Order: sequence, then C-alpha cells, then structure tokens
Amino acid sequence: MRKLLAEGGFELRQWASNAAGIIHHLPKEVLSQSVYPSVDPCYNYTVLDDPWRATCNSYDSITRCDQSVTWSGWYRLFINGLSAQIPDTCVAEYSCDTTVPLWIRGGHPTVTDGVVTRDVCGHWISYCCYYGAYPIKVKACPGNYYVYELIHPNDCNLEYCAVVTNISSTLTTVTPETSSAVRDIKVPEECNSQTPGGCFQNIFEQIENITDQELPLNTVTNILTVAFNASEKIVESSSSASRAELASYGNRVLKTSEKLISTLVKSTDTSASVNFTLPAVEGQVFMVGPRVTLNKMPQLDTTNSSVDIDLIGISKNNIERSAAVAFMSYVTMENLLKPDFFNTSNDTIKTMMSTVISATLPKTTITTLTKPVNFTLRHIREFDPSSSLSCVYWNISEWIGGGCSVLESNNSYTVCSCDHLSTFALIMQTSRPPESNSQLDLLNLVCVIVGLVFFSLALLTFALCQWSPLVNNVARINICISLLLAHLLLLLTQQFLSLIRPLKVLCAVISGLLHFLFLSGFVWMFIEAVLLFICVKNLSKISSKKRAVLSTGFLCVIGYVVALVVVCVSVGLVPEGYGSKDCWIKLDKGFIWSFLGPVCVILASNTILFISIVISLNSAFKSLNAEVSQIKQTKIMVFKTLAQFVVLGCPWILGFFTNNIKLLVILFLILNSQQGTFIFLIYCVLNNKVREQYRKFFRCLCSNNTDNYSVTFRSVFTVHLYSSLVS
Repeated sequence: MRKLLAEGGFELRQWASNAAGIIHHLPKEVLSQSVYPSVDPCYNYTVLDDPWRATCNSYDSITRCDQSVTWSGWYRLFINGLSAQIPDTCVAEYSCDTTVPLWIRGGHPTVTDGVVTRDVCGHWISYCCYYGAYPIKVKACPGNYYVYELIHPNDCNLEYCAVVTNISSTLTTVTPETSSAVRDIKVPEECNSQTPGGCFQNIFEQIENITDQELPLNTVTNILTVAFNASEKIVESSSSASRAELASYGNRVLKTSEKLISTLVKSTDTSASVNFTLPAVEGQVFMVGPRVTLNKMPQLDTTNSSVDIDLIGISKNNIERSAAVAFMSYVTMENLLKPDFFNTSNDTIKTMMSTVISATLPKTTITTLTKPVNFTLRHIREFDPSSSLSCVYWNISEWIGGGCSVLESNNSYTVCSCDHLSTFALIMQTSRPPESNSQLDLLNLVCVIVGLVFFSLALLTFALCQWSPLVNNVARINICISLLLAHLLLLLTQQFLSLIRPLKVLCAVISGLLHFLFLSGFVWMFIEAVLLFICVKNLSKISSKKRAVLSTGFLCVIGYVVALVVVCVSVGLVPEGYGSKDCWIKLDKGFIWSFLGPVCVILASNTILFISIVISLNSAFKSLNAEVSQIKQTKIMVFKTLAQFVVLGCPWILGFFTNNIKLLVILFLILNSQQGTFIFLIYCVLNNKVREQYRKFFRCLCSNNTDNYSVTFRSVFTVHLYSSLVS
C-alpha cells in the first residue's frame, strides 16, 4: 500500500524521464559449412547428461518418464561428465529412477558396422523384455563411444538408462588423423570426492599441457564437459571461497576453454566453420583462407549472443592471408566471474544481464582489428528502465568498462562495441532500495484499515439517512466508493503479491482496475470542490436549466466516464503498460503519466478552488452578527475548512516534495489514507441533525426498542450544505 501512496507520489520526476526502446529480434545467420559432414552423427549430437539415468539409482518418489520428451536427432550419454552408454544387458525394474528401465537388445555395434538398428526392452516381473521391441538407431564412433537416435517409448514410466563405460576414466577420441597426437586426459579420483579442488587443478593442468595443433570436435566437447563439471563442483563447495580464489578458478576455465577451442582451427583455402552446444558452454569457430569467396563475414551467434567481426579484413593483414575467430558463450560462468567483481565508485546493486562471452583470434599471426567488433547480448533477466548498463571485459581479477561502449539498447538486448577482443559481459547497475522500515509498514497497515472503516461508516450514514433535496451528497458518496474499493484492492494485492505476480494477466487487470478506481476518486474530488465552491458563493438562485446540469445522473457520467475513457485510451495506446512487478502501472515509455497527468490537473484545480472557498468564508465570518458568540463556531469552522482540504485530495501534492524525508512520508501517508475519516467527521459527526439521529439510534439499541430503531432511520434530514459548514 505504501509503495503506491508514498513512493508512487515520490518518484514523479523519475517516472517522467524513463523510456524504453523498441524491441527488436536478434538476427540469425545459419552457417552452412562445417569441418565434419553434417550427416555423420559422431560429430553432430546432443549431449544427454542426466545423473538420475544411472543404473545404480533406485526408484524413489519421483517417477521418471521419457514418453513426453521431444526427441530430435542423435544423442550421446554422459553421467556426471563421464562417458556412458545404454546398457546392453537386462536392467532390473525400479532402477534408473524409474519403474521400467530400458536397455538395448543385441549388443552394441563396432565402428565398421556403421549405423545399426536395435530393439529396446524393459524388464517387468520375470521378463527382461516385457516392454519394448521397438527399434532405435545406434552407431559406434571412433574413440569408443556410441551415439543413439532415440524415439518415444511406447508406454509411460519407461526411461532410457545409462551406465558408465569401462573406459570412463579416459576422455580420449582417436581418429586416424590424430591417433598419434592426442593426449589422454585422466579423470582423477578426487572428482568423485566431496572436496573436488584436486580434481579441478589436475584436469586443467593436463589440458594446459596439450600440445596438439588440431583435435576433433568430439574430443574437445568431451574435455569441456568434464572441465565444466569440475568447475561446477568447485562453485558448489566454495561458499567460503575468497574473491581471489573465485577469480583464479574463472581464469583457469577461460584459459582452458580458449585453448581447447583453438584446437578446432583447421587449415582451409576458402572458409569453414564448426560449432557445438553443451549444457554449460556454446562455441563457434570460423576460419577463412587465401581463396575465401565471401564478400562479408557472416555473423557468429549462440542462443543468447552474437558477434560481428571483420575477419576477412584481418586475414588480409596476414602473410598467410588466413585468420580464424573463436567465439564462446558461457552459460554458468557468472557463478565464478561474479558481477560484484565490477568495481564502481557508487554503491549499487550489480546484476549480470548476459551470458559471459569470449572472442579470440587463434592461430592468427596478426590480430590487429581493422574495425571495432560489435557484440549483441540478449538480456537473460528483466531489464530495469531506471538502471544503467555497462559493457565490460574481464581483466585477470575484475570486470573493467574501458574499451567498450553501449551502441544500442532496448528491453530485450544490448549491442556493445569494443576495440579489442577478450571476455565480455553486460552488467546492470541499479540503486539500492531503501531499507525496509517495519514501523512504517505497520503504520501504513493501521492507517489504511482505519481509513477503510471510516469510509464504510460514512457510506452507511449517507445510505441510511434521508437527506434534503438541497443537500447533494452524490460526490461524497462516490468518493467513498471509489477510494474504499481502490484502497481495499491495493491492500489485498500487496498482501498476496507473491501469488499474484506470476499471473501476468491477472496482475495487468488489477493494475488497470486500480488506475480506474483511483482516477475516478480524483474526478469525484474535483466535482466535490466545484459543488462546494458554488455553494459557498451562495449561488442558490440558479435556474432550473442550470440545476439540471448538476443533476446526479450528469455528475455520475462525469465521475466515472472520464476515468474510464482515460484507461481505455491508455490500453489502446500502450497495451503492455499495465502489470509492473508491483501490479501497478509500468514506468516504461512515460506511461505513468496516463495517471499522473490527470491527477496533476485535478490537484491544481482543487487547490485554486479551495483558496477561493477560504477567501469567501473569511468574508462571510466578518459579516456575522457581532452579538452572537463566535468562538465555538469559529473553531468548528476552521477545523471543517482544514478537513475539507483533505477531502478534496490536496495533500496528495506532498508526493512531489517528500523525497524520502521520513516526516513528510508519515504526514503524506496519514492524510491520504484518512480521507474517509475526514468525510465522516465533517458531514456526519459534526452535523447536529445527524448527531441527534445517532443519539436516538444508540438509545434505541440500549432499550432494545425496535420500533424507535425503525423510526430513527426513517427520519428526514433537512440540512443544507452551507449550513452544515457553519452549524
């Protein structure tokens, strides 16, 4: 509640200056050339690394099932980064975290067999092949691993199992071209321990000692999988790791990744490319040779990033007339290279808004850039329009903003232009929110509840009492209705915000309804100010034609249709403007002015009318009969006048000046949550005729006289508005 009543008014200047760009889609180029033929599944597969598929896992409360999985293409199995395969012997039921584990019948093929078809079976009761008998495709690849073309199981509670192969401790892929050059990367025993620090160091030392100039794609992906699994274990077990230790781990991962991806660079006369996708990293390598036929370098892209680089121009500066660029996008690197490593002068909250990416020129003699490189980074988190974005690069132990600038940005992506190649990221800086004040929250809750109670009491009084035709309560009644519903809806929304926020449509509907209710409340405040001004000016001799203009029906049309028109126009112009994180109007594109604009006009008008009313009342006081004691009447009149200032909503102007000053915040909160209280005091409690009816009512309650109770609320109140002010 306080966020709308207080902060909503305080941040007017900020709302006016925020605007978001037009959302564009990232361009996508399809690289058609590859080092390996696309038809060979040994080099074009998806990694399937689900630890729960291991045959040693027993069935628990979670039933795994592969029937609903969308299988597409070929898959290679891993268990915690170790090479695995589908079992080719019977697997007992309730293994692999499922009811019916699947295995293949007929054994695995050899490399010379090529692609073969195998039946898949599932054990049940005493039959090893009770389920299945539908075929999948299997191929043995150089390096002693297998790839599978999987299909949907023919029943639920069926799942493909995986068993670590006998050679799982060696990640080596041997082909005729590299059999004499590839070095075995051993997975040490520490990788299975609870303190994997030795595992991490051991693996990366082995990788850094690789001297091979070229490695096949599957070897690189195997080693990267183990390396990133080891780094994830380091992150999980390093809650107490120092800043320097995390930076050191991150540097080792970057160095290893860049070294491995450089081994994918092959000599080419024209151009060639190779790419891969792993759970933790995506990579692309593009190479151009002396006879390149491309006029323009195609864009290299991954799921959340892309790069534009003039590789052809760079190759022309080399004697070999060739060059290569390696582009990688690290999905989980922010766990090591945290955004807090970006040191700034101001104390802000730093959020990683993109995946960490790196770009290098491996096996390229002259790496001088011919023109700046542009990186397009898709936002991986919701963008805050009030924040600032920084394109940064990694420098050993910290993120640095020099050498890069924001070229273009909107809600979905940012383009960074850099004059060098390195490891880059996009970091968002937001101001720290003010500390939560439990006492102020409690005051807010109490004030709103008290205000709702008095709104209800005022409505009951207006509804149950019969008023003179000269007394026009229509504006007061509708002020109570609009603000009662608005405050109640806002209070309930804030109390259950965590449940409502994920429901985007409901959140947008609530914000639109709040917009309408609060705006209609302000319109009725303006109508009340006009009626009061007319009454104080003693314009009682108006013609019947003019009197019709101020009829109840006409006033209702103004009070609600104006607000409805504003909301409808706002929805038509900016349909996505509703449904902020607090289920209120979004600050994007100046949309908040669909509420603040009309409110400012009404508050300014009410203030002018109130000043005019005070001047007129002052003249009326001077003309009173001097023989009449005016002390008591003057005190009541002064109070009613000041209270009318609140009824007309003028204290909302405080929202422009509070600027988080606690005293003004409290004053703003109390005054604008107690409009119902002041309406009840002025028009009910301080009205002699109404007080008389209250006394009769309570006397009837005490004497249990139901007849008098009925008579009380059938009484006719003949009180004129002006006389109620001075009585």
